[in-house]
Amino acid sequence: MSEKKPDPANNGQPAKAGAAAGGAAVIRRVDAAEETSQERLMKKHVPAWVISGAVHVGLIAIMILMFGGRGVTAKPPEKIVSTSVEKEEEPPEKDLTNEDPGLQSNLEAALPEIERVDKQTVDAAVTMDNLGQPNAPETDTTALALPGLNTSDNSVPGVTGDTGSAMSGTGGMNGSQFASFPGRSGATKSRMLREGGGNDESERAVARGLAWLARQQKQDGGWEYDAGSKDERVAATGMALLPFLAAGETHLKGKKYQKTVASGLQFLLRNCPLSGANSGRMSGNMYAHAIGTLALCEAYGMTKDKGLLLGGAQAAINHIVKAQAANGSWGYAPGSPGDTSIVGWQIQALKAASLGKDIVVPAATMKKAVDFLNLAGAGSRKAMYGYADNAGAAPGTSLTAVGLLSRYYIDGWGPDNAGMAEGVTGLMKKAPVKTGAVPDMYFYYYATQVVHFFEGDEWKTWNEGPKGADGVRKGGMRDWLIGIQIKKEGPNEGSFDPDPHWIGRGCGRLGTTAMCILTLEVYYRHLPLYKRANAGDGALKIVDGAK
Repeated sequence: MSEKKPDPANNGQPAKAGAAAGGAAVIRRVDAAEETSQERLMKKHVPAWVISGAVHVGLIAIMILMFGGRGVTAKPPEKIVSTSVEKEEEPPEKDLTNEDPGLQSNLEAALPEIERVDKQTVDAAVTMDNLGQPNAPETDTTALALPGLNTSDNSVPGVTGDTGSAMSGTGGMNGSQFASFPGRSGATKSRMLREGGGNDESERAVARGLAWLARQQKQDGGWEYDAGSKDERVAATGMALLPFLAAGETHLKGKKYQKTVASGLQFLLRNCPLSGANSGRMSGNMYAHAIGTLALCEAYGMTKDKGLLLGGAQAAINHIVKAQAANGSWGYAPGSPGDTSIVGWQIQALKAASLGKDIVVPAATMKKAVDFLNLAGAGSRKAMYGYADNAGAAPGTSLTAVGLLSRYYIDGWGPDNAGMAEGVTGLMKKAPVKTGAVPDMYFYYYATQVVHFFEGDEWKTWNEGPKGADGVRKGGMRDWLIGIQIKKEGPNEGSFDPDPHWIGRGCGRLGTTAMCILTLEVYYRHLPLYKRANAGDGALKIVDGAK
């Protein structure tokens, strides 16, 4: 038996014997009774203290990891209020890297590239009214003046900057990309293509043709005919440049052929002396000279690049003015009397120069040219034309087409003119009929322009073909040219076989291809100078310079 310990219930005295006998009590050994009061205290309280301490140490360590990098500042305790308010959506972050000042930073620039504007404005409404002043005269270049300046101040040094020049055009001051030829770009081009009867296929044909022409350019920047007139480099270069210019390609701006055009213009300028006895004379052949001059004047009208082009273009025009014969015509040699065919190229160059506005074209030169047209014209309405006079004049000939286009450009013959109407009737007798042969492109180059400017059902028939029994037009000029273009991969892809007539014999594949492409660009190459009148009260001029 173990030794009896004092009972805490009896104040530490041993239990009495009578207790066992009376209640059959059993004495059990209690280990705690052997512990001291200090031991019991430690066992009771130390474990909880250790656990609590470990938890606090852990919390302190976590707080040090989370907030250890921040400076500790004493803050008064904040009262935390729990709410059920719905969290508002945070505004999007703004792009502060946008370099376009003055606009919202999360929006794209409001002045994008011209190419993107073109795509977005294909179906936009286009008006010929001068911006800022509806119904203002077409000659009013102050319809939208430079803000804050009188127009008389525009020439003061420092006003508009020391480089470049402001373009003035028919759409208000500086309103057109190609001031004198606005139909060659943007929404105006798209509208004219669609309304005039062009389509995707005709534009693909133009693109193929331009690619072929570009491949024919020589190292010196010029072109060369591959047939009879191989020495006429100026004519070949001018003729090859015209389709690029008509497509909106210039030496300052172009989607693909900027360098091609720049090199071609430089070739012409190198052949155009600005002083001396031969000032402005690019070729001794007035045919060639006029074609080269036409390219220079169109390029200037599209770009207004005075530094590069104005001097040469004006010199070339001056040579045309001096070379005019006494009867108002131009011959192969300067000063000699000539024929309707040569006159047609001179008039095209003179008209392009006048559209450029900065190039001086004497009114007397135009008047003398009209005198020659009167000499070469036949019939009471002068609706058909001969060679050097009206002998042999007949309707529906190449010379008649040249004469009618010349009348349109310099003598005010719009679609309401009786002589023009009679002349077009004659041309319609040779309306295009699609075949597999290459057409006479000298005739169709001129005649297509005349009928296009005449408009109406005649133009639809010419361009798209006559209506069949099903009401569908087929076989016109457009589809004829698209059909005969070479599409097979190879060195001639995109070109046209030389026609069997004057252009093919003298200018070969290069000349034929250039004339075909220009004919497919007729829809937008030139804005019409006149529109059909609604009430028979005469044609309505819509472009300055129609007189």
